[in-house]
Amino acid sequence: MASDNDEIYLHSSFPLPYRALVLVGLGILGWATNLHGLDACGIDVVAAMDLRTDANAANPVMPVHHSAAFSHSKTVALYHAAYRIFLTYAAFCFASWALFRLVTLGDPILVDHYGYIPVMTSLAILVILVWPGNIVCRQEREKFMLAVRRCIFPPPNGPIYFSDVIFADIGTSFAKVFGGIWLSLWMLKPGNSILIPPVEDNWLRWVFPTVMSLPFFLRFRQCLIEYNLPANASRKPLFNALKYATSFPVIFLSAAQKIVATDLLQEKGEGAANEPWQGEHPLFRLWLLAAVVNSLYSFWWDVTNDWGLELLRLEAPSSARQPPKPLVLARLYSGTPLIGRPSADLLRQEENHHISSTHDTPKHQYRQSCVGLRPILLYPRAIYPFLIFVNLVLRMTWSVKLSTHVDAMRVGSVGFFWLEVAELARRWLWVFVRVEWETLKRPPRERVPTSNGSLDDIPEYEMIETPEL
Repeated sequence: MASDNDEIYLHSSFPLPYRALVLVGLGILGWATNLHGLDACGIDVVAAMDLRTDANAANPVMPVHHSAAFSHSKTVALYHAAYRIFLTYAAFCFASWALFRLVTLGDPILVDHYGYIPVMTSLAILVILVWPGNIVCRQEREKFMLAVRRCIFPPPNGPIYFSDVIFADIGTSFAKVFGGIWLSLWMLKPGNSILIPPVEDNWLRWVFPTVMSLPFFLRFRQCLIEYNLPANASRKPLFNALKYATSFPVIFLSAAQKIVATDLLQEKGEGAANEPWQGEHPLFRLWLLAAVVNSLYSFWWDVTNDWGLELLRLEAPSSARQPPKPLVLARLYSGTPLIGRPSADLLRQEENHHISSTHDTPKHQYRQSCVGLRPILLYPRAIYPFLIFVNLVLRMTWSVKLSTHVDAMRVGSVGFFWLEVAELARRWLWVFVRVEWETLKRPPRERVPTSNGSLDDIPEYEMIETPEL
């Protein structure tokens, strides 16, 4: 069949280890463009995400808000460094893949013989990442490893920084990539082939789903730490932890189905491979229920809590949450926008004065909301319905992607690879709105610059509170 030939060609010319490396590269590029795009929209990324950008980045104490010019210059340095890392990473991986293609020429026998090339490439990247020497963006590598360490070993009494939350959430979108890396290593075992997913027996069949569940467990633990903080009086972190807990049944019930399918194949022979046993098996129905619950709950949480939109809120929007008219422009502030009812004097001051510094003037203005969104939007309102629709569709498909029993004999196939790319694109879009909502939730700065460069006190404003669950 043509589809089988396409799969064979994919595995021989672009084997699973290189596909995993490509997805990691897309993640780096996505992060760089996230920083770049947020800065271009006038959002103070350094302040909003609690990022340290000085030489003492290893210090767990996060910075206070900076001036707009300072934050802008530091954000530019951040995404320029991310672009450099991506270009260096892409060049190294492309050189390795070109060498692999040159020596194998798509021959299945040679592909297995030279299968160590992509694995050695992955190991070289890992060694460079942890190398203490001053090579290849040492400062950025140290910050990345610090973020990894904080996510894996978070302090039991907090705090959990917003940048770590974003980092761990991005990690959940790489769950299948981590599983692919495990399979790539297992393919190198003597007797296995880089072209065919290895057969996992006994306890080894549970390693793949366990590796996939680790990012969700890390985020789950972060939520529990936030919930147990002495200063926390909300149950929202607990409900957020429940969202990540719903992914575990999807992953492990899928692995159990894969075991059932393997045993059925051994009992009834090759002819059982095409039998529609799943619909009649209670395990499949339980998995289907878990997948629906995980997808819909995650989608609802994204829209209502991570993005702060009112479309799916359980309670009716309060009249106190309506935007003031006219709205104050965000250019008065760096990092934490103003939300509430400004005085008439401040409105007239905003209309009559201009701030000379380009970096002090974000390119966006506050935009009024429409029904189903929220009182204040920083992006054009037309993009929000599109993001909601895309998030719903990809949330549903991603639950299927988390399942190891679906098309079990073609793990890492063309369709699954593009589903992984689509999930990274969904997470990339998610970050923009997530950081926007975090920016809007934060309190305003105590002082703002006036036209003559002095600092005036900001009057009191009514803050928009996030409703409790």
